[in-house]
Amino acid sequence: MKKILVVVLAIVMALTACTRKSQDAGKAVEVKPNKDNIKVGFIYIGSINDEGYTQAHDKGRLALEAMGIKCAYIENVPENADCEKAIRDLIDQGCNVIYTNSFGFMDWTLKVANDSPNVYFGHCSGYKQAANMSSYFGKIYQARYLSGIAAGYKTKANKIGYVAAFPIPEVIRGINAFTLGVQSVNANASVEVIWTNTWYDPAVEKQGAIELLNKGCDVIAQHQDTTAPQIAAQEKGMSAIGYNVSTPNAAPRAYLTAPLFHWEVFYTDDVKHVLAGDWKSRAYWEGFSNGTVSLDVLTANNDPRAAAAIADAQAKIISGALEPFTGPLADQGGAVKISAGTKMTDDEIWNMGWFVKGVIGTILN
Repeated sequence: MKKILVVVLAIVMALTACTRKSQDAGKAVEVKPNKDNIKVGFIYIGSINDEGYTQAHDKGRLALEAMGIKCAYIENVPENADCEKAIRDLIDQGCNVIYTNSFGFMDWTLKVANDSPNVYFGHCSGYKQAANMSSYFGKIYQARYLSGIAAGYKTKANKIGYVAAFPIPEVIRGINAFTLGVQSVNANASVEVIWTNTWYDPAVEKQGAIELLNKGCDVIAQHQDTTAPQIAAQEKGMSAIGYNVSTPNAAPRAYLTAPLFHWEVFYTDDVKHVLAGDWKSRAYWEGFSNGTVSLDVLTANNDPRAAAAIADAQAKIISGALEPFTGPLADQGGAVKISAGTKMTDDEIWNMGWFVKGVIGTILN
């Protein structure tokens, strides 16, 4: 998921539920790539050196190349008709497997997939599939929950700031999971949200962090692709939670840990299925259990209590003994949304559009 204009997404979500089920039929792949002719293409929303989301995806490309798979990529592709052109350019270059890594690429990817029945496609963070197009994402909310434990132990002010990108379900469930992690060890702490409406704008994201720090927050979390919020926290002598990739050197005195994606787990698995001839369209959404997501190592900046609590919670999530989104869960106003003992379904988590109790902020329309 990722990266779509908020107004457009709001209209889409108002008209249809964004489920993990197949939305379009498409045409089945008729020509099967083999180890001699396979070429994998990537369409990236950002730069492969962004120290964030795109760099995490590009590790997947590098893993494929280490397997001897030919790859190509196009960086900094906007979420408009340029996306379609970029996909078709990769096909012209001989790519017969193509992955697009931003939410806003979804419909462009589907359009080309329906026109290109002999090419396999994967779209990251969306909800549409076709016979030759999968969707894929990671249950990063699991790692968000653990990072909340680190923040909950670290805060002294009991005020934690969250520099948030766009008010879409992906970001909302991350904020909620983080908050629930905080509350699991510190019931007195709150999480205040500032929206930047950006995915990669260091100046805007740093300013958002500064506003939260000036309000008294002493730990900053984020959902953007830059390290700017972490740097802001360090400059104020406070702490920070990163995102996407490990960036302890960006703000070594502030950095606590970060929820991490390991896209190479999906990419290598998917390509192996293509080569084996048993690839099927799917809605891939995996987490700790197969290594698609993880929490970065804890730095020495953490409270000493954090490591044991995080290890225990992670083990329980993996075993199934703990699902962060299990009731009782109340919204900001105190109304019970999920009754005691009830686990939210994947679709409910995927489409989450409300804040849990303890979050300070408004979900913009």
